[in-house]
Amino acid sequence: MIVEILGAKMLAPYLGTSHFVWTAQIAVTLVALACGYYIGGRWVDRSPQLGRLYGAIAAAALYLCVSVLVCEPVAYGCLEFELAAGSLLASAFLFFVPLGLLAMVGPFFVRMLTGSVDTVGGNVGRLTAISTAGSVVGTVLIGYVLIPFLPNSMTMYLTALALMAVAVGYFAGPARKVSKLAPILLTVAIGAGTGYAGVQRDRLHNDGIRELYRANSNFGQLQVVEWDEEPVRRSYLNDFLNQNSYDPQERKSVSMYTYMLHGLARAYTPKIADALCIGMGVGIVPSELARDGARVDVVEINPAVLPVGVKYFDLEPQKLNIHFGDGRYFVSRCKKQYDTIILDAFLGDSSPSHLFTREAFAAMRRLLRADGTLVINMFGATSGESDFFTASMARTLGAVFKSVRVHQAGNGNTFMVASDQETLALRQKPDMERVHPNSRRLVAKAFSSLFAVNLDNGVVLTDDYNPVEFYDAKNRESLRRHLALQMKED
Repeated sequence: MIVEILGAKMLAPYLGTSHFVWTAQIAVTLVALACGYYIGGRWVDRSPQLGRLYGAIAAAALYLCVSVLVCEPVAYGCLEFELAAGSLLASAFLFFVPLGLLAMVGPFFVRMLTGSVDTVGGNVGRLTAISTAGSVVGTVLIGYVLIPFLPNSMTMYLTALALMAVAVGYFAGPARKVSKLAPILLTVAIGAGTGYAGVQRDRLHNDGIRELYRANSNFGQLQVVEWDEEPVRRSYLNDFLNQNSYDPQERKSVSMYTYMLHGLARAYTPKIADALCIGMGVGIVPSELARDGARVDVVEINPAVLPVGVKYFDLEPQKLNIHFGDGRYFVSRCKKQYDTIILDAFLGDSSPSHLFTREAFAAMRRLLRADGTLVINMFGATSGESDFFTASMARTLGAVFKSVRVHQAGNGNTFMVASDQETLALRQKPDMERVHPNSRRLVAKAFSSLFAVNLDNGVVLTDDYNPVEFYDAKNRESLRRHLALQMKED
């Protein structure tokens, strides 16, 4: 379970976290287990020697160490394929062999513990129960202990070392021959060295970038890096993907979407006294609303970003009312009324689908005052044959709200504004003095650019039917490839 879950996390910075990645990882795991069970059963029937089993465990540990070292180049190589195929190839290359070798443990132990046919059922039952209990422990361990506090590469490396220790423990037993211990120790030494090289490689390579912060969390690896250039640019990264850029001297964001979210809310909403932000990032958008005098509630699923925002991005949490948890859960339980809701919840190419459905938007509409607005940041094409997500979003919002407007600057970000106002109209222009000079051109372009979406190219997204990840796969694949390669070049 640790290898299965951690494998998907290791691929996430390059291939994303869509259902394609998880489907590939689960499929590879199941096929590897089936092959391991079959081969292990045939192998132990031919020669029931435990030394073979522990040799397979040592080989699996060695392969995992290699996977730590080569994960990045393999993942970048698989970006050349379509997302579904690339995810499957990367997962198979990195994790099929060790998972298959580890699956051989079950058949070996059943055969070694079975003295007669009368005890087969009991032995299989006990081993299956122990295996399942171990899977539960591994799942809890990886989810609540290892991922939040250790880099993914380090966790996989430590897992490999633990497997090596099991193998060495067997071959170093008093009844074992020293001649059989030597190759195992050599395997351990090679694996330990290879894995350590992989752990050291898992960091930014460019001398022009200074890493200010790095830590893992339940929702990816968080980093803060600073570019040695003028003006100084500080970026917040989640799984190596840039989520926001900031000028610490100007104390302003360099990312245009922060101004669009804040600016569109101000432009289309008559008055903002109460605001809800679903997704905090490093807190720049809610801080701008608070600066205007609004009472701002923030829902953020990842508590680990709060100290990052405070230390590196001038976030003042005392000026906000911050709730940690899932945005949909908060909206479903909330009784408060807001003038604007800003939905900015996604990681790289992946949007949480349960926040982008007719039912979710209806719940948000319930929280809005009569002339309130819902402002959404998303990645979506607005023309051609690849506008399924954008068209579906516009169609879904139109099924809930009276008015919908779409803005885009051509840089990938698409902004939607929905309201029960009969006619949405810009009530005020953006305050360009508050916009960083590097973003003014894009902000001005996005404000003046309205798109008429072809609603026939989309469907109404619901909790029961939301196929966005499938139909928008090419767009997300292109975006993920662009972001990952951009970070590689930097």
